[in-house]
Amino acid sequence: MTRQIESTELDAVVQLLADHGFDGMAQAIETLMNEAMKLQRSDALGAAPYQRTAERRGHANGFKPKTVNSRLGRLQLQVPQTRGVEFYPTVLERGERSERALKLAVAEMYVQGVSTRKVATITEELCGLEVNSTQVSRAAALLDEELSAWRNRPLGEIPYLILDARYEKIRHGGAVVSCAVLIAIGVTAEGARSILGVSVSLSEAEVHWRELLASLQDRGLHGVRYVVSDDHAGLKEARQARLAGVPWQRCQFHLAQNALHYVPGVAMRTEVARDLRGVLDAGDRPEADRRLAQIVAKYAGSAPKLAAWLEANVPEALTVLGLPVAHRRRLRTTNMLERVNKEIKRRTRVATLFPNEQSALRLVTAVLMEISEDWETNRTYLTMETN
Repeated sequence: MTRQIESTELDAVVQLLADHGFDGMAQAIETLMNEAMKLQRSDALGAAPYQRTAERRGHANGFKPKTVNSRLGRLQLQVPQTRGVEFYPTVLERGERSERALKLAVAEMYVQGVSTRKVATITEELCGLEVNSTQVSRAAALLDEELSAWRNRPLGEIPYLILDARYEKIRHGGAVVSCAVLIAIGVTAEGARSILGVSVSLSEAEVHWRELLASLQDRGLHGVRYVVSDDHAGLKEARQARLAGVPWQRCQFHLAQNALHYVPGVAMRTEVARDLRGVLDAGDRPEADRRLAQIVAKYAGSAPKLAAWLEANVPEALTVLGLPVAHRRRLRTTNMLERVNKEIKRRTRVATLFPNEQSALRLVTAVLMEISEDWETNRTYLTMETN
């Protein structure tokens, strides 16, 4: 029964922008959000304002003011209230988990005495008040319950699996150390993307990757036919232990970067990159093998270490040629996960330093939940019927 925002309401928004330009953007967004929330309340109630209908599930109960900080400044919203039915606008739900997690991460630093004047300022700006350890613990428990449920939700058939790691700074044993954030993304049998799991550990050691893969399998992960990752030593051992026999694709982007370390002179880099790209862009495996043999022979004399490295490593990046042509572009690298990592970095750099692993896991999980929910609105990532 969702209706569209009426033209008079849109006219008001247009007039605000016409009169005030970008300075009126915040007011325009306020108007649109307030109207969107009214529409959502009508849907929740099963009736429009003042409408008599047998489908009505509850009644409107006025509005509650709420100030929301946004990139446009403070938005003064009027949140619709209900009686007889539970309701909360989804327009306000988006981003709240990660905002709560970020506040908690910063607040923990403040409470545990490892903060700076800058962190104290951020805490006040984000939380709007001073916090104490009891408040932080209570809020953390509620949020952690929600995040843990998402991390441990059941999984199903995942034909394509993408794995990668990024690093965050945490305080450990009186020192600041780099902490590995291990992330697994999958493409389901229906062709949808899904963030499957995340783990925070002090290193990318084999045991940590093995634990993450084991947890995915314990939650029902099965049917994996293809894995994409970089050439992490610990990940390689864990993959062979938990996903024995599953074809592995080495990320072509990272492979190309690694190859440059074996080029003996800067002047050769462009030529080597072009030759390697020719191999990776081959239409099928026999043609790729033929081109690889050619460049190995070409550089055997002028750059023997490069030639040996290419011969030993490039075949690991050609597994993708066994997939349907329509799937190859998106599954030849870990770029999908790299984009996720950039979004995580954008959110975690505000905190700068996490007081512990749990704090980092909390914020990263909240961000991943948001991304995964966004993906659910665009379900088809690959057409799995493609031959």
